[in-house]
Parts: sequence; structure tokens; C-alpha cells
Amino acid sequence: MKVISACLIGCECRYDQKSCLDQELEQLLREGKAIPVCPEQLGGLPTPRPPAEIIGGTGEDVLDGKARIIDDTGQDVTEEFLMGANQALKLAKTVGATSAILKENSPSCGSSYVYDGSFSGKKVPGVGLTAALFRRNGIEVTSEAKATNE
Repeated sequence: MKVISACLIGCECRYDQKSCLDQELEQLLREGKAIPVCPEQLGGLPTPRPPAEIIGGTGEDVLDGKARIIDDTGQDVTEEFLMGANQALKLAKTVGATSAILKENSPSCGSSYVYDGSFSGKKVPGVGLTAALFRRNGIEVTSEAKATNE
């Protein structure tokens, strides 16, 4: 069983209330091989919502209390992101997921890159908060690009 970012299977749960439908990944859901999660919604954030970025590091740093997640209005949404990541992990463990396919560049789900916190569109190597939490708990995390190229 896999966990997949809900936006990748057509749920309009991104900050901008859009999806990033990937029909190959949607097929995993149809076959009963995956469950969708949106950590931001699980953490209580609305859709749509202001875009957010990690300030001062990556998801690993947020877990370690060294960085925060701030939206473009200046609101600190770290606690909501943490709650959502923990709820996503609970769901993953409940279904026995050993891997996850998460949306690249997201402050929650990025598995290789995240935005740098300047809201300028610049990406830096690193992982989002949920991706970091999953990896710390033994769940393999890949991006949608890597998953559909395998």
C-alpha cells in the first residue's frame, strides 16, 4: 500500500484549489493500491489558502524546531503543518504503507526540492515536513516525477 498526495489523484486541495492530476497515479487508487492524503487539509488549513514556504531550512529543520512554515501573509502555519504531517503518518501506518508518492516542491510533500522561503519561486534541495516525517518513520518517499518514470 502506498500513500499519494491527494492533489496528484485529482483532488482540488492545493493551496490554489487546483489539482495536479496524474492518471497513472490515479490508477493506483482505483486498483486499491494507494490512499490519498493532503497534510495541509488534515492539519486544518482551508482550501484555498495562502501559499506557504519553509523559512530557515527544510522539513527536517521544522521537525527539529529550527525552521518554521510561514504563509505569504506572514502567518506562522507551522503547527497546522505539523498536525497534518502527524495525521498523514497515522493514516500511512494504519494501512501499512511502506512508501509514498508526494508532490514535489511542496512545504509538506516535497521529496527532493522545496521553495527557499523567499516567495520568489526559487527552489532549494530539501524535503517538505511530511516527507521528512515519513522518512524518519521508515516510509520511502518519492516524487510524482520519479514514480511515473520508474
